[in-house]
Amino acid sequence: MEQQPLIFSGTSSKDLTGKICNHLNLSPGTIDFRRFSDGEIWVKFIENIRGRDVFIVQSTHPPAENLMELLITIDAAKRASATRVTAVMPYFGYARQDRKDQPRVAITAKLVANLITKAGADRVITMDLHAAQIQGFFDIPFDHLYASPAFTNVFKDKLQNLVVVSPDMGGIKLARSYAKRLDAGLVVIDKRRPKHNLAETMNIIGEVEGKNVLIVDDLIDTAGTFVNAVKALKERGALEIYGAVTHPLLSGDAISRVTDSQLTKLYVTDSIPLKHDAGGKIIVRSASDLFAQAIIRSHRNESISSLFEIDKN
Repeated sequence: MEQQPLIFSGTSSKDLTGKICNHLNLSPGTIDFRRFSDGEIWVKFIENIRGRDVFIVQSTHPPAENLMELLITIDAAKRASATRVTAVMPYFGYARQDRKDQPRVAITAKLVANLITKAGADRVITMDLHAAQIQGFFDIPFDHLYASPAFTNVFKDKLQNLVVVSPDMGGIKLARSYAKRLDAGLVVIDKRRPKHNLAETMNIIGEVEGKNVLIVDDLIDTAGTFVNAVKALKERGALEIYGAVTHPLLSGDAISRVTDSQLTKLYVTDSIPLKHDAGGKIIVRSASDLFAQAIIRSHRNESISSLFEIDKN
């Protein structure tokens, strides 16, 4: 009889893990997380995992303890003699620092890759990296999923005269993928970022007047970029404006900025649990089915390439 995969949740992804297990008709594995009085993290697998295929689901959004917890859990699994340990990271944190773009700065995406590998992970599954080249920072198998199927069904055949907008030059490939799936036009916003978490919209490349707009991106943090983009698009004559963003960091006053903007709806995934009531403008679409398919196919050593295919042209 084939052994089923064992799926465990870190403290940052309990709801998503429950949904993943529901899709697979499995129960989440039992694991105990405790903290010493000084905050030090303690992890123990309650059930026997010797010789088993273990999947640990944990997003590594702030605080940094989420990343540390993942590393400790991976180490515990390896020391408990799991045959294979896969880190399932719905959101891969510290990915925005993916290159040395100025003197005396860290490349945290590479640092995190080294930490996860050194902790003992045999494989990584994640979704919508901030920069696709981060896959090359790993020397272990890496599966990069795309959330677009969770969003495109919302808009397909529902919005006429649609254009897809990339909020910056780096997101053109992702936006082109959405545009191809939705048979829509493509628009790019050229922006200048004078400092961290502050974006200034400079120029819109493409025609948006009299059109419905879908802005796509991998993450939304302070929502400054998004709100500025919505304002600029409205000034250029756009009609209804929607957003499809994978990772809802939504730090600071981001939710109120979205609520107060002229954005019609913002669709996000549950890769990161929303901290506060998002109100009627922010709609969560679950990525649990996508991760469930990736986990079961990985466990059975089947191809999962169809889950991360995007436009390559």
